Amino acid sequence: MSHILVIEDDKETAGEITAALQADDHVVTHIPDGALALEQALREPFDAITLDRMLPGVDGLTLISRLRAHNVHVPVLMISAMSDVDERIAGLRAGGDDYLVKPFAPSEMAARVAVLLRRHQQPSPSAILRAGAIEVDLIARTVQVDGNTVRLLHMEFRLLEFLMRHQGTIVSRRMIFEQVWGYHFDPGANLINVHIARLRKKLDRPGQPSVIATVKGEGYRFDAV
Repeated sequence: MSHILVIEDDKETAGEITAALQADDHVVTHIPDGALALEQALREPFDAITLDRMLPGVDGLTLISRLRAHNVHVPVLMISAMSDVDERIAGLRAGGDDYLVKPFAPSEMAARVAVLLRRHQQPSPSAILRAGAIEVDLIARTVQVDGNTVRLLHMEFRLLEFLMRHQGTIVSRRMIFEQVWGYHFDPGANLINVHIARLRKKLDRPGQPSVIATVKGEGYRFDAV
């Protein structure tokens, strides 16, 4: 049983989300105001959050950005009527782990929350991963490049861990979706492209080849040296 914070100002939508999550035996706290929800999320440890994009008080993007700035790594499913690719990318860049467009099936929403919970809580068999100048501490959830700490969002961290465990091996997009996000389908929103680009920006060193190579038609390969 997990404790889920539902941040949604529309009563009908909040009711659908709450009912679907409670049907999966989750405990649900619903807060319709962004500012109040932010205070609660900073004060109380939740297992996951569903977050509406447009909220009174504090909007969804600002809310999640402030959570991440306070080192709160709870997985967040953003939910919004804004379906443009740019809007979805903005949600992911702000710190969202997944993005669901309204209208949606409550069963799909619940399934996505379940995936985020499973991936977030899954233990790792070893504590430290090293590749080239990159060192990842899986317990402290820290990343260093050349001894300098690099801040990664939750799903960026999961993706990096997966790539490092498969160093030198080509991994397909399907493998990434299944092993990192837990999807057996492409959920759209350019999830992989966005997260790969963000990892490269944070991990690559000036004048050096990217640590994540794109293998055309096949996928990606992690090649840190």
